[in-house]
Amino acid sequence: MRRVVARWRSHSRQIREQSRVWRRQWHVERDLEQVADADAIIAGPWCSEVGYEVLYWIPFLRWVMEAYRIPRERIVAVSRGGTSSWYDRIASRYVEIFDHVQPERLRANAVAGSLKQHQLSDLDREIADYASKTLQLPASTKILHPSLMFRWFAPFWSGHETLAFVERHTRFARMTAPDVEPPQPLPEGYAAVKLYSARSLPDSPAVRAQVDALLDGLSARLPVVHLDTGLGIDDHADYAVRGARGVSLSGRFDARTNLAVQTRIVAGARLYVGTCGSLAWLAPLLGVPTLPLFTDASFLHAHLHVARRVYGRIGAAAFSPLDLTGILDAGLAIGAAASPALMSRS
Repeated sequence: MRRVVARWRSHSRQIREQSRVWRRQWHVERDLEQVADADAIIAGPWCSEVGYEVLYWIPFLRWVMEAYRIPRERIVAVSRGGTSSWYDRIASRYVEIFDHVQPERLRANAVAGSLKQHQLSDLDREIADYASKTLQLPASTKILHPSLMFRWFAPFWSGHETLAFVERHTRFARMTAPDVEPPQPLPEGYAAVKLYSARSLPDSPAVRAQVDALLDGLSARLPVVHLDTGLGIDDHADYAVRGARGVSLSGRFDARTNLAVQTRIVAGARLYVGTCGSLAWLAPLLGVPTLPLFTDASFLHAHLHVARRVYGRIGAAAFSPLDLTGILDAGLAIGAAASPALMSRS
C-alpha cells in the first residue's frame, strides 16, 4: 500500500510541475500576442551569448514571424558586433548596440552574472530607446525581448520538454557571411580556430596539453587562423596559444564589427576548431565542417542534441563534437595523424 501511495504522490508532483510549465508557456504566448500586432517591433536588444543567439534566438524569431504572420518590414533587429547578416531574412533594419554602448558595459553585465537576459533590464530599455529614436520608430513600437525566448525554452533546458518542443517552435536555416574584409590577408585553405576557457573547456594543464597537441597536428597540415579578438567583451578569456602556430588576429578587431568579420573568416575556412560554444554553433550553418572541443558536457547536452538533429536536417556542414574527457582519463594524447577526408576537401 505504501508503494502505491508513493507512486501517486510522485504522479501528483509531476502533474503539478507540468501544470506550472503550461502556465508559464501560456504567459509567454500571451506576451507574444501583445507584441505581434505592433506597427514596429524591436527584436532584442540581444546582449547575451553568441551560442544562444544562433541556436535559439534567431530560429525562434523565424518561428514567431511565421506563427504570428509578422512581415520582416515591421521588425528591427538590435544586436552587437555587426551581426546584421544573421538577421537578413528576419528584419528589414538593424541597429548596432556598440554605436551607443561601450563594450565594457556588456562585459560588466557578464561579470555580474546578468549575461542571460531573463528580464528587461534598464540597459535593455536604454538600448531600445536609442534604437527607436535613431530610426524614428512610431510610439506604438513594442519590444520582442530575449526574455520571452529564455522563458519559452526553459522547460526544455530543465528537462520538462522534449526536443520536439524546440523543433515545433524554431525555424532553422543556413546562413551567409557578410561582405566584409578581414583585418589582414589570410592564407589559402586555412582552418579557423577559436579557443577560450569556459566551463565546457577549462584552462587546466591537462586540457591545455591536449589542445596544444591538437594544434600541433592541425598546423602541420593546414594554415591556422586564430580568432583571438583580444576584446574581452564577455566573461571568457582567450586561450594563450603556445608557440607561433598560425596567424593571430588579436588586437585587430573593432568591437562594432568583430562578429561580422569573424563570421566572414569562419565562412572562408576549410575547417573550424574551437571551444564548444560561441561560433562553434554558427560554423556548420555557414557550410564549414566543425570540431567543437569540450571536457564538461553537463550543461551542453541539450544544446548538442539540438545541433545534431537540426544541422543534418537543413543540410548544414558536419558537426563533430570531441569530448576530451576520455582521452584525459585514459592518459592518452592526441596524435597528429592525417585525415584523408580533411585533406581532400576543396
